[in-house]
Amino acid sequence: MSLHQVFIGIGSNIEREFHTREAYRLLHQYFDNVLVSPVYDCPAEGFDGPGFYNWVARVDTSLSLEAIYQLFKQLEAEYGRKDWYKKHCSRTMDLDLLCFDQMVCDAPVTLPRAEILQRAFVLRPLADIAPDMRHPVVGKTFSQLWQAFDHSKQLTTPVDFKWSSPQG
Repeated sequence: MSLHQVFIGIGSNIEREFHTREAYRLLHQYFDNVLVSPVYDCPAEGFDGPGFYNWVARVDTSLSLEAIYQLFKQLEAEYGRKDWYKKHCSRTMDLDLLCFDQMVCDAPVTLPRAEILQRAFVLRPLADIAPDMRHPVVGKTFSQLWQAFDHSKQLTTPVDFKWSSPQG
């Protein structure tokens, strides 16, 4: 049984501190070797709404890509996520697969996730925890991509977030 290295983008703008803590707890419940980035306060993009807490986690798992995708949809639903069809809306808990090993695919989810190259709230925390990992398509490290990224139009403000024990 081989372990896969998975990167997950996590965000919340509804009861964001509570849902950030719950996502952290859930990651420790379902996965091994959980590593988390700093948390960033970021304005909503594409709609008027409260700001998000965004961060990235790296986990190890023996689950398949399909099983992780289904698990994330289930967890989002359990925490009140609605409107999956809407790209720009408020969210209680958003769990996005960013990378699954070095896989490039279009189903059940597109990997690597396009927002890695487009959104500061994804790329900055990814560069924090995996600076030397290379993007599976463009071949540059996440650190190189972040250094070349235009930060001026997308704010990411570090939050002094104190993680609690994953057991509760």
